[in-house]
Amino acid sequence: MKGNIGWIGTGLMGAPMCAHLMKNGYKTFVYNRSPEKAEKLGFKGATVCYSPAEVAQNSDVVFSIVGYPQDVASIYLEEDGIFSTARKDTICIDMTSSRPSLAKELSLKGVKKSIYCLDAPVSGGPKGASEASLSIMVGGDPSAYHRVLPLFKILGKSIELMGEAGAGQHTKVCNQTLIATTMIGVVEALLYAYKSGLNPKKVIEILSNGAAASYSLNNLGLAIVNNDFSPGFYIKHFIKDMDIALHESMRMNLSLPGLALAKQFYTAAAAQGLEEDGTQALFKVLAQMNHVDPATIST
Repeated sequence: MKGNIGWIGTGLMGAPMCAHLMKNGYKTFVYNRSPEKAEKLGFKGATVCYSPAEVAQNSDVVFSIVGYPQDVASIYLEEDGIFSTARKDTICIDMTSSRPSLAKELSLKGVKKSIYCLDAPVSGGPKGASEASLSIMVGGDPSAYHRVLPLFKILGKSIELMGEAGAGQHTKVCNQTLIATTMIGVVEALLYAYKSGLNPKKVIEILSNGAAASYSLNNLGLAIVNNDFSPGFYIKHFIKDMDIALHESMRMNLSLPGLALAKQFYTAAAAQGLEEDGTQALFKVLAQMNHVDPATIST
């Protein structure tokens, strides 16, 4: 696909994703609320902009990946937002984990301006972003999807159009629901291993090749036993995702008690000041409940 690329949100995920497009020869226009983060891409050749509107007026395709649904609404709908300057036939792709209802709203507003809006949240974390191996789940117009599919293929390995606007976000809710309850199992298994006198690293090594294997165990479990609680995905953002999932399940009259329990544990983590840690810091909450010093897990 030819044309200029706009990129809004150059954090842990956005910066390496945008860099992949730049390496493939695309002229890029970037914006971040914290300008210094966008400037890092500027040093590599991107044009740094000072509003979402400036990005949109220079771009044929605009990507966004920001923190919260309110941030998505802001960059699209405010006076200096994407919709204020985006040209006819622009394709806007929001890769933020956000509300399905907001994705539908943006799509409908985009249609009135002859702008296509796709919701395309991702899974794979910073590692997947840096290695261009993300899973990308897309909702929206099929013709727009196929036009930008070459761009998606630069960013990820597993890409699927899941349905109409909002379907990508609904799929991401499924993803986050799986991870939320899986992380409880990872943490409890490691605590059990530790208390029973096993070597937690050896437990991960053997289990990671069997039926219990998962990204959470193989990667975040290993981070736990290495006392690495740095964020691949912030607890504060995970709580946001679980809030979205619980809101959607309530709207559908659907009971998800496992997800609700996980949300309570992560809320406890935030209350303990861990909201800027990675999701594997859930271990600290359950370790404290069991009078285990998290630092001893690796000894």
